[in-house]
Amino acid sequence: MPIRLLAAPPAACNPSDRHDSRFALDRRSVLRLAGGGTIGVFALGAAAGCGADDTVYEPDPLATHEVQARADAAAATAAIALAPQRHTALTVIASERTAHADALKAEMDRVIGVYGDGTTPVHRTRTNGPAASGPSAVASGSAVPPTPPPSVDTLRAQLTKSRQSAADLARTQSGYRAGLLASISAACAVQAGVLLG
Repeated sequence: MPIRLLAAPPAACNPSDRHDSRFALDRRSVLRLAGGGTIGVFALGAAAGCGADDTVYEPDPLATHEVQARADAAAATAAIALAPQRHTALTVIASERTAHADALKAEMDRVIGVYGDGTTPVHRTRTNGPAASGPSAVASGSAVPPTPPPSVDTLRAQLTKSRQSAADLARTQSGYRAGLLASISAACAVQAGVLLG
């Protein structure tokens, strides 16, 4: 019995030679798709970068110290009415505490950053208390009347509290922030102990 060799299958049956026009991609088409995809990725990234930042940050721990420094400065200025003989010392305290508040604000602004055009980004922070609903007390006319000027003893206690608070936070910070808070703490100690002593 003669041995027959099987003939090779017709070319149309070879799977690697089939060309379906729906899936045929030449080199030019592949490059077009890759280029379009790359441009799309960059456009999507640019659009996402231009959108609003929805991140809510924790409050900066320096913020309460800025508020306290401004309150101390206002109290020192108001205390002049009750102790005019200490005008010079109280003016120095008000000036220094205002400088402390400005330095703390500058440090918080540095952390947030500045855009190239000089504007600052929106930096939403979480509030620690419940938001007040309805009109504010000032708008409704039921605002608390201003408090009387503090005595020198009250101001001394306020500065002592500020000194301790700044020292406590300085222990938890590092670098410039720790040094800034330690300096503020030392200044408050001098103000309470020497200028008002």
